[in-house]
Amino acid sequence: MSGRPAILFPLFAELETLEGIGPKTARNLAHIDIERPRDLLFTLPHSGIDRRRVPTVQGLELPCTASVEVTVGQHRGAARRNGPYRIEVEDAQTRFQLVFFHANAEYLQRQLPTGQRRLVSGKIEFFDGVAQMVHPDHILRPEEAGEIPEFEPVYPLTSGVTQKVMLKASRGALKRAPDLPEWSDPGLVEREGWTDWKSALEAAHSPESLRDVSADSAARRRLAYDELFAHQVTLALARQVERRGKGRESVATGRLQSRVLDALPYVPTGAQERAIAEISADMAGPKRMSRLLQGDVGAGKTLVAVMALLVAVEAGGQGVMMAPTEILARQHLESLRPLAESAGVVLELLTGRDKGAERRAKLEALARGDIHILVGTHAVFQKDVEFRDLRLAVVDEQHRFGVAQRMELGAKGHAVDVLVMTATPIPRSLSLAQYGDMDLSVLDEKPPGRQPVQTALVSAQRIDEVVERLRRAIAEGRQAYWVCPLVEESEVVDMTAAEDRFRHLRAAFGEGKVGLVHGQMPPAEKDASMARFVSGETAVLVATTVIEVGVNVPNASIMVIEQAENFGLAQLHQLRGRVGRGATASTCLLMYKGPLTEGGRRRLEILRETEDGFRIAEEDLAIRGAGDLIGTAQSGLPKFRVADIERQAGLMQVAQQDARRLLQDDPDLTGPRGQAVRTLLWLMEQDKAIRLISVG
Repeated sequence: MSGRPAILFPLFAELETLEGIGPKTARNLAHIDIERPRDLLFTLPHSGIDRRRVPTVQGLELPCTASVEVTVGQHRGAARRNGPYRIEVEDAQTRFQLVFFHANAEYLQRQLPTGQRRLVSGKIEFFDGVAQMVHPDHILRPEEAGEIPEFEPVYPLTSGVTQKVMLKASRGALKRAPDLPEWSDPGLVEREGWTDWKSALEAAHSPESLRDVSADSAARRRLAYDELFAHQVTLALARQVERRGKGRESVATGRLQSRVLDALPYVPTGAQERAIAEISADMAGPKRMSRLLQGDVGAGKTLVAVMALLVAVEAGGQGVMMAPTEILARQHLESLRPLAESAGVVLELLTGRDKGAERRAKLEALARGDIHILVGTHAVFQKDVEFRDLRLAVVDEQHRFGVAQRMELGAKGHAVDVLVMTATPIPRSLSLAQYGDMDLSVLDEKPPGRQPVQTALVSAQRIDEVVERLRRAIAEGRQAYWVCPLVEESEVVDMTAAEDRFRHLRAAFGEGKVGLVHGQMPPAEKDASMARFVSGETAVLVATTVIEVGVNVPNASIMVIEQAENFGLAQLHQLRGRVGRGATASTCLLMYKGPLTEGGRRRLEILRETEDGFRIAEEDLAIRGAGDLIGTAQSGLPKFRVADIERQAGLMQVAQQDARRLLQDDPDLTGPRGQAVRTLLWLMEQDKAIRLISVG
């Protein structure tokens, strides 16, 4: 695809080419990500000020903003240095004062000569019984009145940039907006009653009332849609390229799967069966699978992953399961092993810790096809790791595995099918923004036999009671996690907090009863400490959040979380999911340090009310917003200027369906609408998409 279309050049020129913007203003605007005229087009006013003219300020409910024509009266200079400079003025019915601080008298004499008429607009309020307007926003001659819009848009600002500069710059950018061919689906435009792109821009920058600056106004919805649609086209193109590579048809025989199902002490849930069927159908088809398996804590993702890996093995190939950390890779190995053994399948682990002869032996077995399923960390990406016939990669997603890595995995050869698992229930809108290129399977039922977890809020002052309660539970043979507070991103401080708590509990429960795990420990020590807890040798495991993912100790039935108010909702939900895995009724104690903020209290109460991860995720999104929810830095979430993913989830869904449909009908974007969409991609700076088309 050749470079950016010429029609867009004026929008991508330097900011200084706009009237009224010099190098200094341009530098200031860069602080709020405005570097080109196009950025100004998508920086919309967030509110507005009613500047309709009134004949008099008499009878107005003060304080308020008013625009009124006045006759300028006498000037009264400041009585003391830096005191107020006052100018008497008179409108059609009453007198009031204009007040200036740090005033330059000469300048004001020129601006407001006594005896002349001027239009002034600004905030008017009572002070010591006198109505006054301090530093009017606008002072104009009556013939210049047209320069102030009746409803003045208010733009986001940065230091060194005023509303006046923003208004002028936006007007300059709007003059450059070209008429572009329509890229949206005509049916949708008609249904929503939208205007074309340029008219929508003009309307969004010239609101006539506060209703026009809300996200629900037609002009804004149209512009938000353009953004979401460009993003979804990019994801759909990535999906098309990922799937264009002919897939391998891996058809299950059911021979190994049935052995696993026979060995299970329970029947899979409907959701598990549905997910297994969706995955098997994808793997049997000619296109490469790219699927996201989303499941709440304890929804039984492991079984689904095993069944998918067995499809690959039954079809004569191999599978790999990747985890972000070594501790999790070992956990996967532990949870997969009994299932793999019942099927008679060879399972191995490969991490960065494998060295020398041992590593060589594993690699040879892998290349010969003697290892059916490999579990590992990113070490499985290394150059010398070769499979005899890799067909499926299952990736345990801790939000660290973006589109780029998914493609890299595909490059490991052989049109590998990819299944990404996430234990974090993600609200629909976010999963579309982040994984819109993938198909979705959701596990929304809990397997039978999982006990509900009783959740209680306890003030930190009652720590002694908690320790007492724990002592009784330990005497009955139960086990507990004790999660230490999260200290501002400092692992060293986290470590100190954990070590202090460890010593305190060891003194209470006796030597050998308490274990410790934190981020600063050498991996071997961490593993040993975990192993002692898993085997039941220690009764209490004191930990920083290292344990939130994957750890499975069915006998652990108590979870204590200190300073729970400092954790995010999703994190608390994950931690709570570590208990309630066995036959005993389980408890989660959220200890908090009072007084709680409104938000902190709301978070803890939601957890007390529900165990439904999807509801918790929606609430979390409402409280924190999208960027925080997945940590903007590594979220892979696009930065939208107009669209609001939290509020416009519906639009995002329409955009995804529309993008996929468009590429089905016009995979190379060469038709008339396809060409218009190419312009949209350039306009929205979706360079990645543009590269994908040129690859295609």
